[in-house]
Amino acid sequence: MLLVGEPILGDEEKNALCDVIDSNWLTMGDRVRAFEEAFAQAHGAEDSVAVNSCTAALHLILHALGLGPGDEVLVPALTFVATANSVLYVGATPVFVDIQSPDVPLMSLAEAEARCTPRTKAVILVHFAGYLPDRGAWQALARRRNLMLIEDAAHAPGLREVGTYGVAAAFSFYGNKNMTTGEGGAVIARDGALLAQIRQARGHGMTSGTRQRLDARTPTYDVTMIGFNYRLDELRAAIGLVQLRHLAHWNEARRALTAEYRRRLAAHCPDLTVPFSQPRPTTCHIMPVLLPADADRQAVIDHLRADGIQTTIHYSPVHRMTLYSSLWPDVSLPRTEDFARRELTLPLHPRMDAQAVETVAASLGAALRNHASAEAVA
Repeated sequence: MLLVGEPILGDEEKNALCDVIDSNWLTMGDRVRAFEEAFAQAHGAEDSVAVNSCTAALHLILHALGLGPGDEVLVPALTFVATANSVLYVGATPVFVDIQSPDVPLMSLAEAEARCTPRTKAVILVHFAGYLPDRGAWQALARRRNLMLIEDAAHAPGLREVGTYGVAAAFSFYGNKNMTTGEGGAVIARDGALLAQIRQARGHGMTSGTRQRLDARTPTYDVTMIGFNYRLDELRAAIGLVQLRHLAHWNEARRALTAEYRRRLAAHCPDLTVPFSQPRPTTCHIMPVLLPADADRQAVIDHLRADGIQTTIHYSPVHRMTLYSSLWPDVSLPRTEDFARRELTLPLHPRMDAQAVETVAASLGAALRNHASAEAVA
């Protein structure tokens, strides 16, 4: 099966894990700190905080910013549910915003501004598929409306622009991401005081960690804030240090494969829409396409699976999920809903080559032609 996403793991990661085991120090030690520093450097930032997931990263950012009951946070519905969940974690209200267009399935700037109220305090910008929105335009909106910009950069590690939009950015190192630690995440914030608050809240609000107390030769600590158990362990940090060294190369491979997809899909599937037709900074995390409006998506999925090709969907709209539709039943986002009905995510990862792209494009073209033929006969 040609998978939608596949991590690259090998002897470097195995050796790094063995080194951690040999050190006999498994959590929140030198490797976590080294990974934080290296990850920050890769993004042109002073520092970062490593955590156990992107969800934790988002929660910590919102918590440190003091968002809570009565506050509203603008979020897209075309995202993984964790984006909206993190708003609920702090007691604030997620306000769902439609996408700009089928070609640019990022949060609509115009609609975001239209949905602002006196209670709107922040915006979570999701870098869907690894593509970045217009930074200047969003910063201008933030100034006009006195909003805090937060980046959900789960799909976009390795771009220097990420982490420069507003107050903080959250990253994911889940197993299907451009670099992985299995589970894991990170926060970049340009304000040192904010980052320090996030760092302390990551570990129960304690004023020192176990390794710090060992080095300082004192067993005492205090708790000065509410905190959480969101720490990263040494094993994952060790993998992260290895993966980070390859991230730029892997991102470039994804860009080349995406360009190959665009050429071959145009030849095999002329009725297909491939979003983000105009160049913009991207990590090319996934390969989303939009099927023709009359296509039977499940039939296409079944055809590709029979050819040994996995596909998936990014995403089921959050506002249509049972929890959120029960809380806010009147939300209507027509562009998001149409996109989600037609979207199909094709395999994209650095283990692929041009021949694999050709295989996928040819199979998809055949699936769409078969559907068209069946419709004509019917």
